[in-house]
Amino acid sequence: MLTPKEIQSRLGRVLPTVQKPGRYTGGELNQVVKDWDSIATKVALVFPDIYDLGMSNLGLAILYDLLNQREDVLAERAYVPWTDMEAAMRREEIPLYSLETKHPLADFDIIGISLPYETLYTSTLNALDLAGIPLFSAERGSEHPLVIAGGHSTFNPEPMHAHIDAFVIGEGEGAIQEIVDIVQTLKRGTFERPELLQALSRIWGVYVPSLYEAHYHEDGTFASIEKLDPEAPLPIDKRIEAALPPPTTRFIVPYVDTVHNRAPIEIMRGCTRGCRFCHAGMITRPVRERTVDEVLEAIEETIRHTGFEEIGLLSLSSSDYTHVVELVERVHERFGEEHLSVSLPSLRIESVSVNLMDALKGGRKGGFTLAPEAATEKMRKIINKPVSTEQLLETAREIYSRGWTTIKLYFMIGHPSETLEDVQAIVDLCKAVVAEGRKVIGGRAKLTAGVSTFVPKPHTPFQWVPCDSIEQIKAKQDLLKEELRGRGLKLNWNNPYETQLEAWLSRGDRRMAEVVYQAWKNGAKFDAWGEHFNYKAWTDAFETVGLDPAFYTHRHRPLDEVFPWEHLSTTLRKKFLTQDYMWSLEGRIRIDCREQCFACGILPAFAGLRRENPGDVWQCPEVSQGRVISIKDEDLLPVISGQ
Repeated sequence: MLTPKEIQSRLGRVLPTVQKPGRYTGGELNQVVKDWDSIATKVALVFPDIYDLGMSNLGLAILYDLLNQREDVLAERAYVPWTDMEAAMRREEIPLYSLETKHPLADFDIIGISLPYETLYTSTLNALDLAGIPLFSAERGSEHPLVIAGGHSTFNPEPMHAHIDAFVIGEGEGAIQEIVDIVQTLKRGTFERPELLQALSRIWGVYVPSLYEAHYHEDGTFASIEKLDPEAPLPIDKRIEAALPPPTTRFIVPYVDTVHNRAPIEIMRGCTRGCRFCHAGMITRPVRERTVDEVLEAIEETIRHTGFEEIGLLSLSSSDYTHVVELVERVHERFGEEHLSVSLPSLRIESVSVNLMDALKGGRKGGFTLAPEAATEKMRKIINKPVSTEQLLETAREIYSRGWTTIKLYFMIGHPSETLEDVQAIVDLCKAVVAEGRKVIGGRAKLTAGVSTFVPKPHTPFQWVPCDSIEQIKAKQDLLKEELRGRGLKLNWNNPYETQLEAWLSRGDRRMAEVVYQAWKNGAKFDAWGEHFNYKAWTDAFETVGLDPAFYTHRHRPLDEVFPWEHLSTTLRKKFLTQDYMWSLEGRIRIDCREQCFACGILPAFAGLRRENPGDVWQCPEVSQGRVISIKDEDLLPVISGQ
């Protein structure tokens, strides 16, 4: 393996020949470089995509900051090189290295990989291969780094179970510290890798796949998972932070443009809305908020340390933040003279008030994004997004009248029970919104419709339903392309083949790990990039392994089927998810959890944490007042029996 000095020397020959060499140099403002030889534990934080995307990942930025605050730990970064740089690295035999000190990843004690979405899986294998690390966990010994992964996609980690040593299920701020402590303790003596993995499995929220064996029925459906270590937990409950840690403010300032050239400040974690399609809304419960003063202080420190001129106030639903209007007003009062731009990326139609739009008046007047997700009130009841069409049109009028010229509306096609008439309604609604804008600002009114395709995700009320076939998706997209055009209208849509891949991976079982590996061998990587997406590499992989891809995407799963991700618990009761699915079939909505608790299971599961942190507001007034609405077993008997 090359030394850092040798890597630096070879980079001197390579970097002038590739696009954006600033992706590969390090040396940015606020990077942390420690004395390698004096630090006990070295952690490489890897985002398995290019620098331009990975630098905007808030999760890795938080872990980088937290780990480097420890005197006994150093954390450095690595990203997957673009194709030109990868070819040069393989030609020059340069291993994947850290940006800070140019050490090969194989020199680190721990490699932490962020997997926020499934289409990063083959690029993860590519990163390990470039690093010279065995792709399969079973082939690694004590001389290799510990390979861990976390992120939203790991709530069903089974398609990557063979390649990752341990997964952090849930929030990683506390778990990463405990993982480091165990690695340090075992390194003081001699230990075998199985001993390390057993010790890691005792950490709350850590899942070690090699300690479990999956079993299947004759028809190929998942039957059960068996513990191979009697002390391993089952189920594995997600990790949760009782209170949000202090926000990161010393963000690394990149040399090259990134996908989000702004500083992100998380104002709230979790969501109480209960959209039935929303994976993030289900797995990040309960809601925890930062105070306005804490957010303002974080913004001030971030500006001082970074010089960013745009701040993103992040959450799953920013306009549901309790004090959002006060926050935006105070931001403009405090930073107005500095011409700071503030973005609220996740605004809900029903909570976008006139006061909030007025408070945003100091921001840029480009586009304003809303997400109705469906165009008819019938469909919005099915997905539990109870917004009336008149409410949307009224909100649009208010937005246009306050100086915004473009509204972007996000929709999904492929929801359960959707018809072509429901898809046509997307066209009609978009045209109606533009018509409202023209009444206010004339021909300057524009609308962009972003139409993605629904994938039924694990741990949601829709986990039982199938995904649309490619033929169904194309028929719906063809209708939109034909009808949704004209002055002021623009349509964006997803590749239906990419939707199939996302569905395979998000709904897969352990047998999918071999498909991922074979697809990578067939040349699959950068699956989220349209120009590199290789559908044939995946279909050939399914054929090689002997699996039917339609098994994972196109069948309706019975209510009593055991899911291959069920041993990973979000603590949302399956009875709750089942009932919510049945309510969707009736077009029955659940109101916001802030108004009434439906006993999903999240708050009782973490009651101990609430007692330890009595000052934290975990939003569920019914529970806090001792009133819990229970879901009785007999309520579901007609459902399970098919009546």
